Amino acid sequence: MKRFFKPIEKEGSSKKPALSPSLKDNDDDSELSAPDKKEPLKFVTWNANSLLLRVKNDWPEFTKFVTNLDPDAIAIQEVRIPAAGSKGASKNQGELKDDTNISREEKQMLMRALSSPPFANYRVWWSLSDSKYAGTALFIKKCFQPKKVFFNLDRIASKHEVDGRVILAEFETFRLLNTYSPNNGWKEEEKSFKRRRKWDKRMLEFVIQSSDKPLIWCGDLNVSHEEIDVSHPDFFSAAKLNGYIPPNKEDCGQPGFTLAERNRFNAILKEGKLIDAYRYLHKEKDMERGFSWSGHPIGKYRGKRMRIDYFIVSESLVGRIVSCEMHGQGIELKGFYGSDHCPVSLELSEASSCPESQKN
Repeated sequence: MKRFFKPIEKEGSSKKPALSPSLKDNDDDSELSAPDKKEPLKFVTWNANSLLLRVKNDWPEFTKFVTNLDPDAIAIQEVRIPAAGSKGASKNQGELKDDTNISREEKQMLMRALSSPPFANYRVWWSLSDSKYAGTALFIKKCFQPKKVFFNLDRIASKHEVDGRVILAEFETFRLLNTYSPNNGWKEEEKSFKRRRKWDKRMLEFVIQSSDKPLIWCGDLNVSHEEIDVSHPDFFSAAKLNGYIPPNKEDCGQPGFTLAERNRFNAILKEGKLIDAYRYLHKEKDMERGFSWSGHPIGKYRGKRMRIDYFIVSESLVGRIVSCEMHGQGIELKGFYGSDHCPVSLELSEASSCPESQKN
């Protein structure tokens, strides 16, 4: 969600690629080993609401958070870094723009931040939009090498999703999916309800077709599944924009909390045999730490919060869930590091030392 924050202005496009390593670049990283782990076990997801702004304004605090938590993988959404590519031509969504003075300076600033500890221990994959909008990044410790990395739900080698909304890393025993799901919007327009319905349909198809291997799906999914997942259900259910009421009652209310979205999300979980890791562990409503997105501290959304950032895991992984936590709290956005979203973490136990998955 971003509608309560001023968007960053669009710049020109690019033709010179930036630093985006290929899978072969890991050849010299063997010294960064993790002898006790065969695959990533600790994960963080975070909608940064502009990664560059976080580097400029909030990096020391976020760096301390990452250092202390020491995740094996970090999934970032809404990076808002434009992709490389000449003006008017197709963009290279895996590379950073750097063909103007401003974009070169921004890239250098970002690269300096990511080349310093603890981020120097990670390899980064990018999937970017044409402008400073949307986009995702995936940081994985260099000691863990994915078998394959895709940037689309169809698993086509060189294709990126529109706006850079997907990064899919395949490991030996599971897949890690980082998505920035499109916002449902308020009105029945070309880029509003229809776009979200199409996305949900594709996600349903993806989880069904990917059932051959356990899935860890994380990111800003832009939906609050149940009433417990919002701070003020009545407020969000009745929310309107400029008095507009959609013709379909199931589309009424706050984007992310309409009945239509919640029903489709429920179908994705059910058909994909997926479990919401946070809700699996935390049954009761937590008004202090139970939400990942918070409205602006000034205005009618002050104190209004939603849980729209998730770790969704296959049922077969449930018995391995050690923890799933949200790391921000309060209406003053403590632990949000400048974003309107806070980081969410997931930790799993080793596959060889845990029991089979179990349900409540």
